[in-house]
Amino acid sequence: MTEKLEQADEVSSSEAPLLDHLLELRTRLIKMCVALLVGCIVCAPFLRQIIAFLMRPFEVALIRYNIGLAEKGLTPIDLGLIATHPLETFFVKMKIALFGGVILAFPIIAYQLYRFIAPGLYKTERGVFLPYLILSPVLFVMGSTLVFLFVFPFVMEFALNQQSLGSGGETIELMTKVSDYLSLSMVLFLAFGLAFQLPVVLTLLARIGIVTAQGLKNSRKYAVLGIAVFAAFATPPDPITQFILGGAIYLLYEISILAVVVLQRPKVKVQPKSEEL
Repeated sequence: MTEKLEQADEVSSSEAPLLDHLLELRTRLIKMCVALLVGCIVCAPFLRQIIAFLMRPFEVALIRYNIGLAEKGLTPIDLGLIATHPLETFFVKMKIALFGGVILAFPIIAYQLYRFIAPGLYKTERGVFLPYLILSPVLFVMGSTLVFLFVFPFVMEFALNQQSLGSGGETIELMTKVSDYLSLSMVLFLAFGLAFQLPVVLTLLARIGIVTAQGLKNSRKYAVLGIAVFAAFATPPDPITQFILGGAIYLLYEISILAVVVLQRPKVKVQPKSEEL
């Protein structure tokens, strides 16, 4: 009874007029925009280094491709990215600055969102929500690292292998636009980063009672279908990339089931032993 009264007091103390909520939302949005702007400004002096960093998967793929050519007795090639209109490189740099600004500002954006919804949560709910603010960026970085080290080099190597560079006859040479390359890299980073948020989403839904471990187990076949569709649309038409993304998401789905099982495990209350007289 006392606990219910405390929760009722929390709710009543968190009630505020609609105008106050709108003013609070405006303040939070302004802080988010300022954080995003600062993140873009911080990235601006390092655009060349960021582009060189994003070019690394292409360089790795080209090295592997040239090794294959050398083994076949063919001459290695030297490829680079191209720009097809005068301002393409400028707009690419703007896009990279914005993308980097979003990544740098993400912790502040997430914190501002939490501060906006926190007054409407109970104390226990706030304690539950806070760890996910740390776990979510960690999982995003893990997904992006998987893309950078393994997936993207395989994608570019697959693209290079579609060339036809024989000694006679017509040749087909890959000439990739810098905007297309960087757009593909951002799509893959976002696809894998968001896919790695699956444990966060499912455990949060389990905590509020929307999903259960048994329900997730029974929905495996539908989950596999949804994962296959997402992998097909979120990645280029490369079966290797689709398989890697789909396999990673399914593994995260199984990990999420185990996490939900642990969350829903009933807590055993230890009864104090009565003192023997």
